[in-house]
Amino acid sequence: MCTPNELNANVKNLQELRRMKEELDAEITALEDTLKQHMRDTGVYEIQALTGKVTWYEATSKRFDSSAMKKELPDLYARYSKETTTRYFRLQM
Repeated sequence: MCTPNELNANVKNLQELRRMKEELDAEITALEDTLKQHMRDTGVYEIQALTGKVTWYEATSKRFDSSAMKKELPDLYARYSKETTTRYFRLQM
């Protein structure tokens, strides 16, 4: 069990780490966007760099539209639906 002081310190540390993660995510996105723009401009979607390879490609997939099935075939949807329970961890700042 944590003491109240330890709990407060853990929450404070978690808040700071999440703030830092947001900053890093923004930097990562900016670098990815720069590379994507270069690839778009050159029409080359694979880059071999000294430290690794970067690829940017399209992929096509099909997904099942459960919302449409629920609307058009509600009995069948209900028959094959299964209920799940999820637990969420949230930190509000």
